[in-house]
Amino acid sequence: MNGMAVYPCLEDRVVVVTGGASGIGEAIVEGFAGQGARVAFLDIQDDAAEQLIARLATKGLKAPVYHRCDLTKTERLQEVASAILAQFGTVDVLVNNAGNDARHTIDEVTPQSWDDTIAVNLKHQFFMTQAIVPAMRKAGRGSIINMGSISWVIPSTNVPVYVTAKAAIVGMTRTLAHELGPDNIRVNCVMPGAVSTERQKRLWLTDAYKAEILARQALKRLILPEEVARLVLFLAAEDSSAITNQSYVIDGGWV
Repeated sequence: MNGMAVYPCLEDRVVVVTGGASGIGEAIVEGFAGQGARVAFLDIQDDAAEQLIARLATKGLKAPVYHRCDLTKTERLQEVASAILAQFGTVDVLVNNAGNDARHTIDEVTPQSWDDTIAVNLKHQFFMTQAIVPAMRKAGRGSIINMGSISWVIPSTNVPVYVTAKAAIVGMTRTLAHELGPDNIRVNCVMPGAVSTERQKRLWLTDAYKAEILARQALKRLILPEEVARLVLFLAAEDSSAITNQSYVIDGGWV
């Protein structure tokens, strides 16, 4: 487990991760697989998903189940949620991870691009939660972890719709925590800073941007995807059984 904590309570638990084929989602899928959980993940990156499954198999880990799903298509999302519940019978942990931080200026935003950005970053989190909650209620427990961002706290520029969605996730997390608390379902949010994923390195992490990040952070290094995954594992495990309605920042001390 490369120094990660072991949570016996996560063994054989059913975990669903959206956007699980690459980046932070990939690290989350691997983290839960390493705990012996039964993992289903959604994405549209078939090649990356197959590579992840093959890599986990070489490590002798329980193979996750991949569902191809465009998360902006709510009916398809609901179909996949139903298929997962039919296969596993329940869901113990839901990680609403998928998102897209494509850059855009105010002038570039159109009604369609607004809807598309909100759909992938916010809307799917609500409707995936809605689809999974009945099973959690029946089981009398559950942990839902919504992936936010520090982008709205900084605040970031050139991503106004993305930032709007990430701010809304904190509000959604808080209201759902109170609505679902009586059912013993916990809802928390994880707010990463600049995480060194392959996508970020390919598109945004120039030397100049890295220098800007490190100048603002207390820790003078970039945050790794597996470090975010460790926080998610803790919030999924019984070790955090009294924690809900919280938003955890993991950003090396940026904010």
